[in-house]
Amino acid sequence: MVRVSMVRAVVLLAGAVGATAVRAADDEAAKPEFYTQKVRPIFEANCYRCHGGMNHRGGLSLATREGILKGGKDGVVLKPGDPASSLLVRLIRHEGPADDPRPMPPKAKLSDVDIATVERWVRAGAIIPVTGPKQ
Repeated sequence: MVRVSMVRAVVLLAGAVGATAVRAADDEAAKPEFYTQKVRPIFEANCYRCHGGMNHRGGLSLATREGILKGGKDGVVLKPGDPASSLLVRLIRHEGPADDPRPMPPKAKLSDVDIATVERWVRAGAIIPVTGPKQ
């Protein structure tokens, strides 16, 4: 009986430590620097060819704060705090809508690490520096 209680206590403690680590990661992802240092480089390397600078394929620009928040011809692509409902996240997972799957980027899927980084950023509120990302 005591042994079972100790095992339960260890499992509960491990769960609490894991939850604390997730909250700490989300806290880091809620800082503007997270976007600047981790998310923007992913967009620059994989998305800007079609959605950056002068290119706004589908009416979407990922190069500015305003463009990201505005979305494209299909509407808003980002729901801060809710990666599962964010079209941007579904597209980079290559899990787009059945009627128009549009996986992004179209030729090769982002790495699991990059997808997780973008998901963390969205889950934490999709904070983008007010001064805006690099043009």
